[in-house]
Amino acid sequence: MKKDIHPDYHTIDVKMTDGSIVKMRSTYGAEGDTLSLDIDPSAHPAWTGGNHRLMDTGGRVSRFKKKYEGLGF
Repeated sequence: MKKDIHPDYHTIDVKMTDGSIVKMRSTYGAEGDTLSLDIDPSAHPAWTGGNHRLMDTGGRVSRFKKKYEGLGF
């Protein structure tokens, strides 16, 4: 295996949407950095069975619905 071609693999803190923090190993950032998630397994419909709704923080869904409201959406 070639030396010095692989990224640094270290421990970071991952902040979930509910505020909890989980320690994980990753190539993201540097040792001890915090990665804040917008969507995580505790909130995403793919893992929860669709019971939760995603938050429309950017207003994209609202703009889409307003733009196409006359087409039966």
